[in-house]
Amino acid sequence: MSYNIDLSGRVALITGASSGLGKQFALTLAQAGAAVVLAGRRVENLKTLRAEIEAGGGDAHVVGLDVTDVNSIRAAVAHAETEVGSIDILINNSGVSSTERLVDVTEENYDYVFDTNTRGAFFVAQAVAKRMLARAKGSAPGTFTGGRIVNIASAAGLRTMPQIGVYCMSKAAVVHMTKVMAAEWGRFGITTNAVCPGYIDTEINHHHWATEGGQKLIDMLPRKRVGQPKDLDALVVMLCSAQSDFINGAVISADDGMAAG
Repeated sequence: MSYNIDLSGRVALITGASSGLGKQFALTLAQAGAAVVLAGRRVENLKTLRAEIEAGGGDAHVVGLDVTDVNSIRAAVAHAETEVGSIDILINNSGVSSTERLVDVTEENYDYVFDTNTRGAFFVAQAVAKRMLARAKGSAPGTFTGGRIVNIASAAGLRTMPQIGVYCMSKAAVVHMTKVMAAEWGRFGITTNAVCPGYIDTEINHHHWATEGGQKLIDMLPRKRVGQPKDLDALVVMLCSAQSDFINGAVISADDGMAAG
């Protein structure tokens, strides 16, 4: 006996899809059968990913998106629904960070992190949720019209980490934002949950793990290893599925035990 989650017929919008976790989420959801809308600023990277997904038999579309610009968000969501159809799933993934001690944080760095991680994540979710809510309110009696919003927070949103304090603060806001969204939108069949990854090996940080500092950090981790993007596949697909209907407002650590230490 096997268990299978099939997302065929669903449309998933993934922000920050040009690299790292966003790219992996797009590949995974496409493999599960969803039509994926790849959103981000690096459009050429998105086109390359689209070609990869299509070569594997998947359905992918590209839309330019700058999450720090609300007009860009609204235009991207409208474009996605016009081209592909109603968005059923949002993977709210765009994120940036800066490294400095709190006494050295500038206004520019603070705004850089919060504009993407918190403000951007909120307005992307709002733009998608408005359309999900309109469909839910306009549906025929007894018709289920819901949605799945998965906010990608971080283990840093659940605990303090040195020299990335602003990032910690921005992701902690995403955690609480998730709970408020779940409370307001859940009765309309929209579930909102947060995934809090620990250290994951991506192209952005790959070089760091071989350095002295990177090795010291790995030695401090519970199982002395960093994760791979694919380690989040099962969790994300489950949260996007119809089978996760009873999971709403959850904040799920996917950090190999780091938050428990």
